[in-house]
Amino acid sequence: MLSNQARQLREAIDAGRKEVLAHPLYERITDQAAVITFMEHHVWAVWDFMSLLKQLQRELTCTEVPWVPTSWPRSRRLVNEIVLAEESDKVGDGYLSHFELYLAAMAQAGASVAPLWRFVGQLRDGRPLPWALAQCGAPAAAAAFVGATFGVIVAAPLHAQAAVFALTREDLIPDMFEQVIAAPKLAVFTDYLDRHIVTDAEEHGPMAMAMLTELCGADESRWVECEAAVAGALAARRALWDGTLAAIEASA
Repeated sequence: MLSNQARQLREAIDAGRKEVLAHPLYERITDQAAVITFMEHHVWAVWDFMSLLKQLQRELTCTEVPWVPTSWPRSRRLVNEIVLAEESDKVGDGYLSHFELYLAAMAQAGASVAPLWRFVGQLRDGRPLPWALAQCGAPAAAAAFVGATFGVIVAAPLHAQAAVFALTREDLIPDMFEQVIAAPKLAVFTDYLDRHIVTDAEEHGPMAMAMLTELCGADESRWVECEAAVAGALAARRALWDGTLAAIEASA
């Protein structure tokens, strides 16, 4: 059950949330070419989702040696459960991260993954993220979205990071993907969407809201900071969808 503060936060960001869900992009994903363009933009949000999640795991749990317990017993359990599914989900006879599952969906659709792999390779070589993002050939709208996410990761307090994760990712994704799943059917992409529609709505969304509630408690100033962070993240999502729609229309 949501706390009063959590309900008030959801009400405060409801207009921005509805703008994302009413975006005209969804109506334009009507053929495989549009799906490909969507994937080539959206994959960057799939990648930086994992970075935001791992940032929360790093802050809420102890990943150092020697180990010491952290201050958030419920949240560290919840974030570890989410990481298990997102980073090592059971797919067929093996295990994959949802990011890797998305790349498999892109390969099936014929979408280009070359910029993303250049980016990952540059990060593995120790290049700074802004440099790698500028040099890899990512779509401009996607690069801006990743930049906004890392602004949260680098500069926002932990409770605001959790709010962005809960309200602009886990809570929002099922409603977004319900609209995308009507697109032309591609088996792996449909599997990816189905997993998130069900899991995020029934498990990860409530878990993320529980983490947020534990981190903010009754501190009203924290809830105010969360509202500002969520509003910024929703604006970044709208800008990503604007850029994706423009790319679809330009290639039509």
